[in-house]
Amino acid sequence: MEKITLTERPDLKEQAEAAGFSFHTMYGEPYWDETSAYAFTLEQIERDLEGPAEALHEMCREAVPYILRQESLLDRLEIPRAHRGWIAESWTRGEPELYGRFDFAYDGKGPAKLLEYNADTPTSLFEAASFQWKWLEDLLERGELPEGADQFNGIHEALVNRFREIIEKGENMHFTSVAGSTEDYGTVETLAWMANEAGIIPHYTELDKIGLTEEGQFADNESRVIGTLFKLYPWEDLLRDDFAAHLASAGCRFVEPPWKALLSNKGLLPVLWEMFPDHPNLLPAYFANDVPEAAQKRFSEQGVVEKPIFSREGQGIKIHAPGLSESAEPGPYDSHPKILQAYHPLPEFDGFKPVIGLWMAGGACCGMGIREDKSAITGNLSRFKPHFIRPGA
Repeated sequence: MEKITLTERPDLKEQAEAAGFSFHTMYGEPYWDETSAYAFTLEQIERDLEGPAEALHEMCREAVPYILRQESLLDRLEIPRAHRGWIAESWTRGEPELYGRFDFAYDGKGPAKLLEYNADTPTSLFEAASFQWKWLEDLLERGELPEGADQFNGIHEALVNRFREIIEKGENMHFTSVAGSTEDYGTVETLAWMANEAGIIPHYTELDKIGLTEEGQFADNESRVIGTLFKLYPWEDLLRDDFAAHLASAGCRFVEPPWKALLSNKGLLPVLWEMFPDHPNLLPAYFANDVPEAAQKRFSEQGVVEKPIFSREGQGIKIHAPGLSESAEPGPYDSHPKILQAYHPLPEFDGFKPVIGLWMAGGACCGMGIREDKSAITGNLSRFKPHFIRPGA
């Protein structure tokens, strides 16, 4: 794993705007940054990243019934009591998942360490699946990457196939996100195009335009009943929304399914550590009010990361380690219960610290995106970096 300095394409801005990548620059700073890229060997991808991600996905699925059997864990994860039966039924019925993203700390030597699982509303999909691939094609065509260079990126094809597996061809499917978020809309639009390629009929409606019919069904702003809905809106919020009382009775199929509420929660991290202690791809993690004495000593000596069980874009995270103390800006997640995870330093390249995002389509790991920041906490404005696989390596 190396960071290679490269030349930015002279028509980058034009290409981004033509592709609808309106947030390639944010607040005057580059979000997409191709002045350098990360290079990997195929062995690093397959041995250290792809394989572990798929194994962790299976471990997460094992965690779902483990959590559902224990009211005390459901309490700790703050799953509303009114919806626990409905969530359990969605798992029992085998409602299929679409996608997710594991975030890892990895230095090229392994083993990669799981930082968190974005199981419900992962973003940066367009950048990883589409714009990153176009970058690779352009640089190969211009001779700026070695001939035969590749990329760990079958995200588009894998998600098109996943849509075919879980949604009937010709079915109407609604997609929604919060109004005004260009990044969220970019992810939803990308998924809608994938669904369309799979033969599904996509419709977009802003989240606040969804209403309730007299029969108690959800409907869009054109009064079309919503039978299947992809929502880029966290389950922890939706379960507490004004419409929450109608979720189980509206006859709407949700993507991601309700049982994903158990995995899109930082409380999953101590659950995994309890179920699979000393697993090489996990970091020790505990609920903040239940840390064994030996772990307290380790955290004191080697460092600890405090995370709210609900958090997005690094909000609410605090790191305390030898020579390092960082805290994200205060935000809406600060009041939630916390988990403590052992601090694991990110590798550093030219002053930037990368986090490896591994994309899942169902249970298959299908590609990678990288975000980097000078901070040890990856936030909303952390830069997206392309990557490639060295030929023959």
